[in-house]
Amino acid sequence: MFTEKAPRPIGPYSQAVLAGPFLFGSGQIPIDPETGKVVEGGIEEQTRRVLENIKAVLEAAGMGLEDVVCVTVFLKDLKDFEAFNRVYSEYFSENPPARTTVQVADLPKGVKLEVNFIAYKEQ
Repeated sequence: MFTEKAPRPIGPYSQAVLAGPFLFGSGQIPIDPETGKVVEGGIEEQTRRVLENIKAVLEAAGMGLEDVVCVTVFLKDLKDFEAFNRVYSEYFSENPPARTTVQVADLPKGVKLEVNFIAYKEQ
């Protein structure tokens, strides 16, 4: 699936794939879909952009953040964990999904984080 409200994939993959009641979202990095550029700022600004991109992909599939059941977070620096969580908790304040967070050596375009997700909605 594809929506113009989220960044175009930077490689040979889909923004997300709907498989029955499950939506498997590819990793989102903090690219502004209007400019195609990485947003300026630190981890908080980048986290907000990533989560807005995820919201756009979910909405295109007729879902919302409340349908997200699992998230994987790739941080370039675990020192950003607390600041990331502050923003993340604004988006997932009730019934947050299962989540794994890991530090990675590098990410595309030198960004501070990448997040993928799995959502579920009964049909």
